[in-house]
Parts: sequence; C-alpha cells; structure tokens
Amino acid sequence: MLIGEVARRSGVSARMLRHYESLGLVRPSGRTGSGYREYRDDDIRRIFHIESLRSLGLSLREIGRALDDPGFTPAQLVGDLIDQTRARIAAETELLTRLRRLDATAPSSWDDALRVVALLQALGSASRDIRQRAVLSSADGVPVPVEALVEAALGETETNVAGALRWALARSGDGGPALLARALAAPAPEVRERAVLALAVLPGDDATARLRDALGHSDPVVRGRAALALGTRGVPEAIPELVAMVADGRNDTDAADALAALARAAEGPGDGTPLAGGPGDGAQSAASPGDATDMPAGPGDHPHTAASPGDATDMPAGPGDGTAVDAADAIAARLVARLADPATAPASRGRLTQALADIPGPVASRALAGLTEDEDPAVSLTATYLRRLRGLRDPR
Repeated sequence: MLIGEVARRSGVSARMLRHYESLGLVRPSGRTGSGYREYRDDDIRRIFHIESLRSLGLSLREIGRALDDPGFTPAQLVGDLIDQTRARIAAETELLTRLRRLDATAPSSWDDALRVVALLQALGSASRDIRQRAVLSSADGVPVPVEALVEAALGETETNVAGALRWALARSGDGGPALLARALAAPAPEVRERAVLALAVLPGDDATARLRDALGHSDPVVRGRAALALGTRGVPEAIPELVAMVADGRNDTDAADALAALARAAEGPGDGTPLAGGPGDGAQSAASPGDATDMPAGPGDHPHTAASPGDATDMPAGPGDGTAVDAADAIAARLVARLADPATAPASRGRLTQALADIPGPVASRALAGLTEDEDPAVSLTATYLRRLRGLRDPR
C-alpha cells in the first residue's frame, strides 16, 4: 500500500508519516519498482499503535521506547502521565478561576484589568506584608472579587492579615455570607473556624441567619463563635449555647460577658420585654444537653444548694404557658437550671455562679442568695462576694 492510500485509511497525513519515518518510528517494509514507499500490514498496525499511544499523551520519543524496548513497562509511564495530567488540569482550573474573578470585576480598560490581576496575584503571595497591602488596597478603589477574599480568608494563618481580610469582606457587599457558610462544612477544623470568624463580622440579616444556623453545628468551636457573635447582635437564640460554653469552660469569660450584654440590652426600663428563646420556647442548642429549664427545682430535689437554686417558684414561667419572660430573668433561669443539674461538675458550678454576677433582675438575685449557703465552699464564697457587689452597685 502506498503512502497516499495509508494516509487516507489511517487518517495520518502523508507529511506526518514521513516525519515518523525520519524519527525511525515507522519504516516502510519495501519499495515499489519505481522507488515509492510500500507499507505492509505490520507497518499499518504499527501506525495505529503510534496513534493510540499519542492519544494518551505520550511523546514520540516515549512511543518509540514503548514499541521497541522490551524492558519498557507501561505501569510507571502511565503513573507519570496521570500526575502530569492532574497538574495540567490544576493549572487550567486555576487559570479559569482567575479569569472568572477578573470577569466579575467588569474591568472597563486594560489598566483596570491589570490592577485586578496584580491584586489577585498579591493575595497569593508568600509574603505576609504583600498580602496585607493587597487587602488594604481594596480601600483605594481596586475591586476585589468576594470569592477571592473568602478563599484568602479561609487559608490565612497570619493574625493581622486575617483581620484585614475580614475587614475587607465586611465591606465587600453581597455573596460573602453564603460562601463562608458553605465553608463551615469543610473537613479541616481550622478552615471552619476561620469561616465562622469571618462570618461573625459581616453585617446584615443574611449573615445573622447563617450564624443562627451555625448554632446547630457539630463542631463546638463553630457553635461557640456563632453564639458569641449572635450575643453581640442581641439574638436570644444564642443563650443556650452561651450557657453551655460557661459550664464547659469554652471561652467562658467571653460567653458570660455576652450573656450579661444580652440581659442588659433586652432588660429595658422594667417593661417585661419578652425574650424569644427564653425558657420553654424549645430553642435548645445541640451543645447544651442538661441545660433545660423545665427540670424540677423544688426544695430537696438537688443536693447542691441549701435553698433550691433560685427557688423554682420564683423563676420565670415554665414551658408551654405562653407567659412573656423578662430577658434577664430568662438568662438567669438557664444558668440556675444548669447549676441545679446534679451532673454539673464543681468547676462548672463555679463558672455558672460567676456568670450570674452581671445578670440583672430578681431571679439572679434570689439565685445568688440561695447559693450563699451552698454546700460547696467555693460556690458559697463566690455567691456571697457577688451578692455584696450587687448590693454596692444597686443599693435598691
């Protein structure tokens, strides 16, 4: 078969067949009387083998070795090809991501486009200072895609740069809360924590709703960070988790401060402000087993206090009665209920007692009065001291 016929049947051009011959990949088995190349069945078969190997990404030199070297096995070569292909796909994916982010900024000129590209490259720099300057440059009118800021924030380990990134995200507009909420499902715990920390500083109802959802997260760090953020926003659904944090010793000082802030913000001028999320509303956190407010608390039910914690008869209304509960009293009631739980450890009871210090209202006051006679000397002394402080602050 002459070269033209081979080209038609194989789909390989005559020029490429001559190239294969010049490299020694294919050698026509014979010549016609006129000197034309003549390809036989074995030659045709070899051409198809070459094309098959080219389809896998092998170079012509590698193809030559594969076909002519008996000791050349495919296993190692295929593994190398897999690695090369993955690297190529990663590079192409990164390029696509960069192009999409550039497109999202809608540059009006090449100067604008180049400024965005430079900023995106700086965000990925190994230098902390360069990354921080890149973030701060967004204040100078260089548009930064929200996706790029979120990605950088989730991977940032330097405290100052991370803070700058969260500041930039808070100014970036829409899109951030959804992206950060998605990162709360990341397998790496440090990524989840960075996500909730960034989410905590974003303004708006969307961010608040995502933080509310995070209260049910399986990761206690995520739940805690969300509860602290919601506490500063005056969201009462955070109360059960904040109480659990105090009891468990997880950022307990910050959690107690958040509870006090919630109590003071919602207390109002004695107007009985209703508190959604108070005792009996069913807003129980996944992290707060044992802190239910409907547990019995009559005299003698719990051995911890001489006067049953807060005296249950004076506590805000129980579950299901629909009575509006003052915010401060509702928070105090949750703390009291956790104090009264026999499973609560002594160290936890000490922290819960301290948390009552800055909770205004009659329930906290009565609870501290009862705890002055607690059988645990540390709790008794703490309650006595705190009660004295409350008297100095509020002589009434």
